[in-house]
Amino acid sequence: MHYRKHIIFLVSIIYATCNSTYGQLAESFPDSIILKQRQLRILFYNVENYFDTVNDSLKNDDDFLPDRGKYWTKSRYYTKQKHISQVIVAVGGWRPPEIIGLCEIENHTVLTDLVNYAPIKNLNYRIIHKESPDKRGIDVALLYQKKHFIPISYKPIEINYPFSAGSTTRDILYVKGKTKQNDTLHIFVNHWPSRWGGQLETERKRMFVASILKNETDSIFKTNEQANIVIMGDFNDYPENKSLSISLDAKKEFNNILPEKLYNMGAYLQNVKGVGTHKHEGKWATLDQFIISGSLLLAKNKIYTSVNDVHAYNTSFLLEPDNNYSGFTTKRTYIGFRYHGGYSDHLPTFLDLHKK
Repeated sequence: MHYRKHIIFLVSIIYATCNSTYGQLAESFPDSIILKQRQLRILFYNVENYFDTVNDSLKNDDDFLPDRGKYWTKSRYYTKQKHISQVIVAVGGWRPPEIIGLCEIENHTVLTDLVNYAPIKNLNYRIIHKESPDKRGIDVALLYQKKHFIPISYKPIEINYPFSAGSTTRDILYVKGKTKQNDTLHIFVNHWPSRWGGQLETERKRMFVASILKNETDSIFKTNEQANIVIMGDFNDYPENKSLSISLDAKKEFNNILPEKLYNMGAYLQNVKGVGTHKHEGKWATLDQFIISGSLLLAKNKIYTSVNDVHAYNTSFLLEPDNNYSGFTTKRTYIGFRYHGGYSDHLPTFLDLHKK
């Protein structure tokens, strides 16, 4: 009962924020999707620079300190925690997402603060995280509820470019675990190299990361062609780009499904549903994607999903009118060095899995 009252309180805050800010300017995400029955809901969210306020001499985090850079104060840090919590609760409805992939988090401390002291503190999330060698100090992580998902093993997959000595990026986080119905899931959380410096100029790095990930999934398929694989992340590329369509060989079509192939649910989200997760120069597109093994798209599988079960959470409280282009854009935490007080420059995505 205490758990349900806590959820009701959080949801009421979210809807109040949504209605008072937007009125009829933007629509709330449909309850018919949020409240839909599922076995597991997996959320991925690029939270946009979730840093603590303490200087780390080993990382380039000077922009996120209270006395310099973006003047990242404790108050702003706590607001960020509240906003991430709002998203998690809103995406879950009356039942929070059982598994959450996060990127652009600084360290284990910010994750501990989020699950132990922020408004989601009573939702019993556990943390899987490993510091990566990224120069800015941003990592990926997995949160999970142990009563729904039990990790068996995990490892960070470090990226070492053979063509760019000294260049670092985020690890890929791999987690193998079982659902409470004893179905095995292989989960990969990603945040691929950015396009800073130009898409073509940086493409080689993303293609290399894709090849590392492909080696990992191929190894799993060699052991079990029916393996249930969920790859999620901010890939800094679109489904049609070479890194995803060629190096990773993630299919964009959903006919003649084969269990040992990878299928990009983000392609369906972008090309069929017409929904993006990030807006750049007035154009929405899908950087944040779920890529899954074909076995999960087969209804005969014990655990399964469909193209209708992947969504970008483009609800009104995460958006605001776009003053430079038409329509709406994401409500960001910062615009340049100016504090804006929003949520993120990316929209969350989520995928539902069902039990036969």
